[in-house]
Amino acid sequence: MIATNRRARHDYAVLKTYEAGIVLAGTEVKSLRAGYVSLADAFAQERDGEIVLYNLHIAEYGFGGWTNHAPRRTRKLLLHRVEIRRILERLSAGSGLTLVPLSMYFSNGWAKVELGLARGLRSYDKRQAIAERDADREIAREMGRRLKGRSARTGRPVFPGAGHVVGRS
Repeated sequence: MIATNRRARHDYAVLKTYEAGIVLAGTEVKSLRAGYVSLADAFAQERDGEIVLYNLHIAEYGFGGWTNHAPRRTRKLLLHRVEIRRILERLSAGSGLTLVPLSMYFSNGWAKVELGLARGLRSYDKRQAIAERDADREIAREMGRRLKGRSARTGRPVFPGAGHVVGRS
């Protein structure tokens, strides 16, 4: 895993994910292997029947001279024609969907981007998700206490005589 876009998982509800290859220059690959990439402001759109990634920041390679690349240039994504058509049908339906990069990684030596077809979350959706996560955490904590035989409020053993040692008063 080279980089992940944790903000995208927070700001969007990801409906479907796609794996896409990416067209890169030589110094970009070297910068990726060093981990100098940021998916923070990146997004994908259709341009001339192709899916293109915008605002992906790959830092210039430190040892590249005149052959270095522009850090925020647009980069073509490699998908099957059928996948592109399906994605474009979902995007053009006017349903408020967008394509966001979720992560970048190498697979068998090839740089890959995990794209997510996502719908933007509103602030009340985020608050609801946080409340659900907190409730699940509290339930798991209580279940752990019950499995250990302890009371939630006092921390003492629940079962009578469980904490009492025989022969002592």
